Amino acid sequence: MSASNESLDPKQNLSADTSEQLEVNEGQAEAPGTEAQAQEDWATLLSEAQEQVAQYHDELLRAKAEVENIRRRAADDVAKARKFGTESFAESLIPVRDSLEAALAQPDQSAEAWKDGVEVTLRQLNVAFERNLLKELAPGEGEAFDPHKHQAISTVPSTLPEGTVAQLLQKGYTIADRVLRPALVMVSSGPSAQND
Repeated sequence: MSASNESLDPKQNLSADTSEQLEVNEGQAEAPGTEAQAQEDWATLLSEAQEQVAQYHDELLRAKAEVENIRRRAADDVAKARKFGTESFAESLIPVRDSLEAALAQPDQSAEAWKDGVEVTLRQLNVAFERNLLKELAPGEGEAFDPHKHQAISTVPSTLPEGTVAQLLQKGYTIADRVLRPALVMVSSGPSAQND
């Protein structure tokens, strides 16, 4: 019971509390110099952090401006490529037009002269195509049908294997390995369909 009386005695509790408070107050009494030092340290850290944030913000703005400049330059390059992308091809076609106009300007030509002129003009056109990576797609009979390069108009019974080109109706063209116009073909349905 004495233990419970001790805890109920207010005088004893006050003395314990004051001694604890004295210890806490003594610790704080030693801290004024260190507290000022801690505040200076925090102020230094804060100013360094603010300088670093300002530096990062400046770098961010510069990077953002650089990205915007790159985007604008790329848009300009794309616009120029669209505008002048056909320049090389057009330069290649000018001699072809000149030849055609020269042929029409000649009165009283023989059929043989016209034929020779058309052949020369066709050679000029072929050179222009080659120079600009324009190639023809002309699959031969029996060649495998390729849906990426050929367009089937119909299937026909044939002695050729099924799924091969039976007849070329119109040449196709590629430009730099991209299909510009697929070749129009008739596809073989195979020999079994011919016997039916």
